[in-house]
Amino acid sequence: QGTRDHPPAQTALRDRLLSAVVSCFKRHGAAAIDTPVLELRETLMGKYGEDTKLIYELQDQGGELLALRYDLTVPFARYLAMNKVTNMKRYHVAKVYRRDNPATTRGRYREFYQCDFDIAGQFDPMIPDAECLKIVHEILSDLQLGDFVIKVNDRRILNGVFAVCGVPESKFIPACSTVDKLDKVPWEEVRSEMVGEKGLSPEAADRIGEYVQLHGGLDLIERLLQDPKLSQNKLAKEGLGDMKLLFEYLTLFGITGKISFDLSLARGLDYYTGVIFEAVLLHQENEHVEEPVSVGSVAGGGRYDGLVGMFDPKGRKVPCVGVSIGIERIFSILEQKLEASGEKLRTTETQVLVATPQKHLLPARLKLISELWDAGIKAEMLYKKDPKLLKQLQYCEDTGIPLAAIVGEQELADGVVKLRDVATREEVRM
Repeated sequence: QGTRDHPPAQTALRDRLLSAVVSCFKRHGAAAIDTPVLELRETLMGKYGEDTKLIYELQDQGGELLALRYDLTVPFARYLAMNKVTNMKRYHVAKVYRRDNPATTRGRYREFYQCDFDIAGQFDPMIPDAECLKIVHEILSDLQLGDFVIKVNDRRILNGVFAVCGVPESKFIPACSTVDKLDKVPWEEVRSEMVGEKGLSPEAADRIGEYVQLHGGLDLIERLLQDPKLSQNKLAKEGLGDMKLLFEYLTLFGITGKISFDLSLARGLDYYTGVIFEAVLLHQENEHVEEPVSVGSVAGGGRYDGLVGMFDPKGRKVPCVGVSIGIERIFSILEQKLEASGEKLRTTETQVLVATPQKHLLPARLKLISELWDAGIKAEMLYKKDPKLLKQLQYCEDTGIPLAAIVGEQELADGVVKLRDVATREEVRM
């Protein structure tokens, strides 16, 4: 359950999608790394909040308790700590595993690809963070998936909100994962979970509600910096100051039109320490809808300054910020678009089919195709001794091969090859 085979057409589409994402990562100067699918169980435990229960644990193998990696961020942090790397810009495209209830229609699987870009190192505030948001903007614009919005918040602002609303610190993380559901369920449900399951007082929940339903841009940041309660909280003040700086950089990048400072954004993972963001696709059901409906998250990330220190024996910290592109969900959308358009996707890259019009010419085909392969040309032929020419040309049409190189008795006598353009049927001898 929750896994799937990719037939050639799907694999070709996925490769096209991955190469668009990777070329963006490379454009921003990232190097690729790879890590094992297996991690020590203790490496993964306690890093994912309530989602820790979704980790695939394996049986004891010779004294090692292992698990399948749940994301690419924790392995990256472990890699930095183990190799004493303090400065790196990397990308990683690989499969991750979650023991989730699969909802394949929504692009939720137990085995799926993640595409991560991260910047590790001590830099001036918000410059790498702004670049991560620019990358999300570039990729989503490039893939032409329709309208989108990138929601941005800061864990410090959220924690400040919880503090001034009277939430005890031990309940920050549980409260966070409840607030994170606001994009899927109405405030009433979130409020009742906070009070009923997470044990917050109804007064605290109401006060939180006044903040977490706000969203806007620089104007909202300015307003909250003046807020009598929030401005007294050190964490919130720091977070809002950085958020203001971030918006200044995003204005210079020219992308603030798609960015929304949204106080309900919490992202359920434990390891975020600063800026957090999530990109959401919007679709307009019809022209009369005021608020566009969200299709769901297609990218997310944030700053995690404490994670590397957890793996370093001396606790040395390496500040990090990164983004993960939700490739499966984007893939589902592109797949539906392709089906709707009726366009056929080529599954091979063959440039030329070597064909013969008469019988007994297999040796000529084998000699010619061998020369083409040796010259680095992508070529095919049919695996029959004496195929009919029509059948060979039909094969070109079915698989999208653009050219046929035809060698008949006349061509052999003249020492030439007849090159046929399959689509236009034009022929040249060469």
